[in-house]
Amino acid sequence: MVAFLIRRFGQAIVVVVGVSLIVFLITHMLPGSPARAILGIQATPEAVRKFNEANGYNRPVYVQFLVYWKHLLEGNFGFSYKQDLPVRTLIANRAPKTLLLVGLGFFFAFVVGIPIGLWQAVHRNRLDDHVLTSISFVGYSMPVFWVGMLLIWLLAVANHVFPAESPSAATVGQVLQHPVSLVLPVATLTFVEAPGVVRFMRSAAIENLAEDYVRTATAKGARRVRIVLVHVLRNSLLPVITLIGLTLPLVLSGSIVVEKVFNYPGMGLLMWTAAQTRDYPTLLGGAIVIGVATVFGSLLADVLYAAVDPRVRYA
Repeated sequence: MVAFLIRRFGQAIVVVVGVSLIVFLITHMLPGSPARAILGIQATPEAVRKFNEANGYNRPVYVQFLVYWKHLLEGNFGFSYKQDLPVRTLIANRAPKTLLLVGLGFFFAFVVGIPIGLWQAVHRNRLDDHVLTSISFVGYSMPVFWVGMLLIWLLAVANHVFPAESPSAATVGQVLQHPVSLVLPVATLTFVEAPGVVRFMRSAAIENLAEDYVRTATAKGARRVRIVLVHVLRNSLLPVITLIGLTLPLVLSGSIVVEKVFNYPGMGLLMWTAAQTRDYPTLLGGAIVIGVATVFGSLLADVLYAAVDPRVRYA
């Protein structure tokens, strides 16, 4: 197990470096330049030259990348000239709020998806199974922004049940002071992610219901409810746990859209604004953080998988 974790950490470092390299190259391939984005299109060539020299943009790209990683290892994510703050400060202010949003979305997606998937497996090929399957496919195929706009129209504009915007708060504590404003953003992420959990849970539970241990328990007189809730549920959670690592990138990318739709002051809105204003240091720093979070989610799924299933052994 220790050897596996060491190997996975090594792979994670390679992935993070690779992601940072790709994003770094893409930002340098975008039209315009950091100097023009910050100084404006009216800046003189001399001013642009001095800015590039001062910030190292006149060096070869590979040198810039190595310097950037040297700064990263020192805890320096760069400086946002657009917001006149260090990128580290911006990320530290926004990341906890995104973590809250994504965490709640994940939590309710699993709380809703696991029971529904288990119910469908027990009642497979019945009317309620077909109805829930149809709803899952509809939710799975709907874009995140469309779900958010639909919920705003139904529950904020047409019926005035919940606010259409999230609270513009500076801290997580201030966000939690307005829990009603979190309902629509969290519901949007839940509605989009729960169908995947439902489908995975249904398939895993159907497979386990056909196993010999279920027939043996039934022959011994064990109650159906106990078999399903104690044995089938535990064994069916294995692929669902793996789903954590697989869906975390989708949830994080979806949170960017959700934060924009609901004006939620998190990392997603920060990166959206950075992309629109060509705030390259902020955009790159945010991509690094999301890449690290994605790799951590995959590693966490592997560790949980081994903890839940004692048969799993990593050489």
